[in-house]
Amino acid sequence: TAAAQLGTSGGGNHFINAGTIEYPDGTRKLGIMTHSGSRGLGAKIAGYYSKLAQQLRKGLDRSVIHLAWFDLDSQEGQEYWRAMQLAGAYAAANHDAIHRRITRHLGLPVADSISNFHNFAWVEEVTTPGGESVTAVVHRKGATPAGVGVRGVIPGSMGTPARLVVGKGHAGSLNSASHGSGRVMSRSQAKAALAGRDLAAEMRERGVELIGGALDEAPEVYKPIDEVMRYQEDLVETLAVFHPRLVRMA
Repeated sequence: TAAAQLGTSGGGNHFINAGTIEYPDGTRKLGIMTHSGSRGLGAKIAGYYSKLAQQLRKGLDRSVIHLAWFDLDSQEGQEYWRAMQLAGAYAAANHDAIHRRITRHLGLPVADSISNFHNFAWVEEVTTPGGESVTAVVHRKGATPAGVGVRGVIPGSMGTPARLVVGKGHAGSLNSASHGSGRVMSRSQAKAALAGRDLAAEMRERGVELIGGALDEAPEVYKPIDEVMRYQEDLVETLAVFHPRLVRMA
């Protein structure tokens, strides 16, 4: 599965976009932005170990059985931790394969590259509210690392800009920031509420050519990126703005 899917985007909100990157000094560059993950490999790892954890935590109430866990120093915990690291390395390789293929076709040099993870876990030193430094597992679901000097990308939607950012290392957020705008309605709600819309025509009016994408990923399905960024001014600094021009959703 992993070999067959290497260099592919996947489903849901995964995408590949081409657009222009604008810097504060007025410089503009061509950019490629992708959102993908560990594909079927990660899903199979998650499914296997989630089922195993539930078997080991049979006393949990059914309403929270999906939160079953391993002790990190157990055999199962170490197995899962190593498997998750493998899935993370695969996700990074997946992005590299996609970007290499596209830049090879374009025949253009790569001026810069930014990569950042989310929905992953790290062992880090964190500061408690009392000011004590402790070693902890930090799991960023819907969040991305934003330590001091750590660069990242915070996407908006298929029709709104993304932000290239650098972290400020805010202890209160565990050195984290949002990994995107976040949805305001589910996929089924979006399909019902936006039925009949000509999404491609609407995107053309925004200066975006949509070569793949459905109504469940329309711009209004997501929170306004400007508002999202205002709420995390203490967490990250914006380095540049990515404007999508060519969008291919999963």
